[in-house]
Amino acid sequence: MADPSSYRPSPGQIPDSPGVYKFRDEHRRVIYVGKAKNLRQRVASYFQDLAHLHPRTRTMVTTAASVEWTVVSTEVEALQLEYTWIKEFDPRFNVKYRDDKSYPYLAVTLNEEFPRVQVMRGAKKKGVRYFGPYGHAWAIRETVDLMLRVFPVRTCSAGVFKNAARTGRPCLLGYIDKCSAPCVGRVTPEEHRALAEDFCDFMAGRTGTYIRRLEKDMMQAAEEMEYERAARLRDDAGALKRAMEKSAVVLADATDADLIAVAEDELEAALQIFHVRGGRVRGQRGWVTDKVEAVDTAGLVEHALQQLYGEERGDAVPKEVLVPALPEDTEAVSQWLAERRGAQVSLRIPQRGDKKDLMATVQRNAQQALGLHKTKRASDLTTRSRALEEIAEALGLDAAPLRIECYDISHLQGDDVVASMVVFEDGLARKSEYRRFQIKGFEGQDDVRSMHEVIGRRFKRYLQEKERTGEWEQPPPASGEAPHPAQVPPAPDPAQGAPLPADGTDFRDTDPRGDDGREDDGRPKRFAYPPQLVVVDGGQPQVAAARRALDELGIDDIAVCGLAKRLEEVWLPDDDDPVVLPRSSEGLYLLQRVRDEAHRFAITYQRSKRAKRIRSSPLDDVAGLGETRKQALIKHFGSVKKLRQATIEEICKVPGIGRRTAESVAAALASAAPAAPAVNTATGEIMEEDDGGTS
Repeated sequence: MADPSSYRPSPGQIPDSPGVYKFRDEHRRVIYVGKAKNLRQRVASYFQDLAHLHPRTRTMVTTAASVEWTVVSTEVEALQLEYTWIKEFDPRFNVKYRDDKSYPYLAVTLNEEFPRVQVMRGAKKKGVRYFGPYGHAWAIRETVDLMLRVFPVRTCSAGVFKNAARTGRPCLLGYIDKCSAPCVGRVTPEEHRALAEDFCDFMAGRTGTYIRRLEKDMMQAAEEMEYERAARLRDDAGALKRAMEKSAVVLADATDADLIAVAEDELEAALQIFHVRGGRVRGQRGWVTDKVEAVDTAGLVEHALQQLYGEERGDAVPKEVLVPALPEDTEAVSQWLAERRGAQVSLRIPQRGDKKDLMATVQRNAQQALGLHKTKRASDLTTRSRALEEIAEALGLDAAPLRIECYDISHLQGDDVVASMVVFEDGLARKSEYRRFQIKGFEGQDDVRSMHEVIGRRFKRYLQEKERTGEWEQPPPASGEAPHPAQVPPAPDPAQGAPLPADGTDFRDTDPRGDDGREDDGRPKRFAYPPQLVVVDGGQPQVAAARRALDELGIDDIAVCGLAKRLEEVWLPDDDDPVVLPRSSEGLYLLQRVRDEAHRFAITYQRSKRAKRIRSSPLDDVAGLGETRKQALIKHFGSVKKLRQATIEEICKVPGIGRRTAESVAAALASAAPAAPAVNTATGEIMEEDDGGTS
């Protein structure tokens, strides 16, 4: 626990202008981000007598080891920078709303030549119009099914669309008039896009125009005695009215607004948002957060506004936002929202009428969500705490292992040998900390040796992080002794231009984020956090290999155990007999979940590597030949086999392929042995390679 006075800046150092400040811990990780109108006053408030601070604030300042700040010109800039840093650094003491599910949206892909209506989840894409979110995907599909009578927009996938265009026959929806069948040319791209835009206008709340137009056309058809057409128009109008009834009118003045309500107690807060468009509730979502910082309702609302609209632009930010409490700096937040919308945004508390009544409904939803969450979490938290305590007692640990890392080795008959590392914190999976490794120190199948390599690589990185931050300094080896493994300087690899250890083994892992050697900037680092317990998938040999790897690095404060699959026995280093936990033990259940997750993560990576290897082509080795030109070559010749038989002059005829590239392609194909011919296992017939696949 740090003493805040040890890093307290002098008052003269801190400016009295608007800005954003960061608290960092002893590892240089950012643990809290805040903003202030007056930096001097706000930062100084953290360094008063600890007894006068809120318990959560007291925990934060005693965890921190330094504070720094950035001056900005306006409070709106401070708000934007605070949001950006919270998203970038993921500080542990900032309020972050979390969701237990991915809400579905009704999406119209206006970025395609033939827009498609579909259900979408996850991150929003550019050029796609979204409506929602909805509570259930089936609610979207029911609404779309009704509306396709009037707006027969394409709903099929790209594969179905291309197949229909190739065969000249539309799908079932085209035959029953719920799709305009642009795939077979029944409508032009312009006509289909107009249908999609009308669909979007109706979903956006402009409903009266279309219903009045249908009713007018229906009356005209009846007068002209076109009764079949009149009946069809009557049914179309009825379908639109039923679609509208699925979202009842809640605000009579066709308001576009988002209503935000908060239910909270001392430890947690639940947030509910109703999205009202055209006076109707078009979507609903809910978030829950731990109150890890001293924050009131106004602060919770401000954090919610940042998370809700931080990535949005244009109409995604409504004209009106109704909240239970106004943020501390309402004017700055309103200006920030207006900049994101591109027009004025009203941020206020509803005082009377329909909007206040609807806010009460949203508030009831928030209270119910908080009660349901606390009921679930009370059970989960009790179970997880008991599991960690049972593990600590069974393994003889001084305290419950709050961070557990588990390792597993996966291969297929000695090929594509990989390893996984999964992390559980407080009994819950922390997937952002998962890592995967390629075994490169040797060839073949040896799980024990693979485990030794992986543990050594992971904790060598940990020691390097500690040494770089000055937390650990290994004394120089005595005369005649070999240097400590963490002190061996990397030798340059002339082929790769990347540092490798002195023994030539490539210890770089396959995490796509990579280790770019940047100075510590507070972002969560790979391998920077030590676990209290290392679990390996296996028995006594794997446990011994893991313990030996740690001993070689001089690490003696991390416990190691193994979980053998056959009898679910827990093995400890240097013990001849396993620890047998009761079958009903919560600790055993947790260890099994950790082990199974490591196995799943490892085998998923191993399968992806194997699939990539199987799909490999001799063209992959041609320098400077990208995916587009590879596809052009295959499309021109039909298959790799026919390309291998072509001359350099014939290869040069492919658009984008010069003579030098053609020579490289010919040389690569000549040096690569052709694959064994495929055999039809039913008939024994040798099949020719003519399908454009790889060889």
